Amino acid sequence: MTSQGVVISVHHFGAMARLEDGTLAAISPGELAAHRPTFVRSLQRRELLAFHLERSGKRAAVRLADAPPSTLPPPSSPGFGDAVFEARMNAYLKSTEEWAPADRPPPAERHFIRKKRRAAFFEARSKDS
Repeated sequence: MTSQGVVISVHHFGAMARLEDGTLAAISPGELAAHRPTFVRSLQRRELLAFHLERSGKRAAVRLADAPPSTLPPPSSPGFGDAVFEARMNAYLKSTEEWAPADRPPPAERHFIRKKRRAAFFEARSKDS
């Protein structure tokens, strides 16, 4: 389905467009990478663009109507791998394992149990009123 709209935001994870009927629709990162100047111009000048609208449930996504479908892959996220840092962090975490008392559950489990009890308390409180 073809519709017209204006780009209302451009960000690292794609863009958003508001169609003439008020629908908000997502523009994928791959589509944005392929046609960034067009989308930025629409954002700055509030120019109407022709979009192909694709709906899946309540979500709407658009791509430019007069352009071929994007074949570019979406931009990859930056790599944050540092082998030396990871090794030092693993060594630190191993050293802290011995701090936990042996006769009690591990700290993460104790935290979860405490949160679960608190949630049950609030659930019971909301059912009473």
